[in-house]
Amino acid sequence: MKTRFSILAIAAALSLFYIGYTYAQSNPEAVLANSDNKTLNKHKTAIFAGGCFWCIEKDFEKLAGVIEAKSGYTGGSAETADYKTVSYTETGHYEAVEVKYDPTKVSYSELVEYFWKHIDPTDSDGQFCDRGSSYRSAIFYANDQERLVLEKSLAALNDNKPFEGSIVTAISKAKSFYDAEDYHQDYYKKNPIRYRVYRTGCGRDRRVAQLWGD
Repeated sequence: MKTRFSILAIAAALSLFYIGYTYAQSNPEAVLANSDNKTLNKHKTAIFAGGCFWCIEKDFEKLAGVIEAKSGYTGGSAETADYKTVSYTETGHYEAVEVKYDPTKVSYSELVEYFWKHIDPTDSDGQFCDRGSSYRSAIFYANDQERLVLEKSLAALNDNKPFEGSIVTAISKAKSFYDAEDYHQDYYKKNPIRYRVYRTGCGRDRRVAQLWGD
């Protein structure tokens, strides 16, 4: 009798596991939302690379629910990073931003959708006027739930993109994130005139408008 009940208990547990796994595969945003609710009032982070980190930092800090965006380097094999090394040698690192956000106000999938609309995902050699491997675009996922959200978002974008070019933005497992030098942090606030001249001259907003519309 005990053996029979044990077998039934194991079967029931396996059934619940299968249901939960299937649900997670088809509803990654819901899984993330549930996880966010369990960590109510706890901030989360997400990492994006979209060319010059000054610009991506400013773009994300305009979004409601984002607490701050920090400029830095990630994605490469080197165990440390600085601007000179990343810019002039092949470390494999990207210029990136670590976005701290409140999951009760903005979801991970909303961050991803927002990011797409602020880059050129068709450029494999950099972003806008900045050329080289450190300026390529990428999204770095921290866990399987984030990976599923990214895969679903990418599939939808490929089906509905308003431009003809192929999407080449990398989707990769997150690695160590190295903070950029202090003078890079909040550059658009510290040097507003120089920042505006750079961003306008680089043609970033013009290209984004061409791809995504106004």
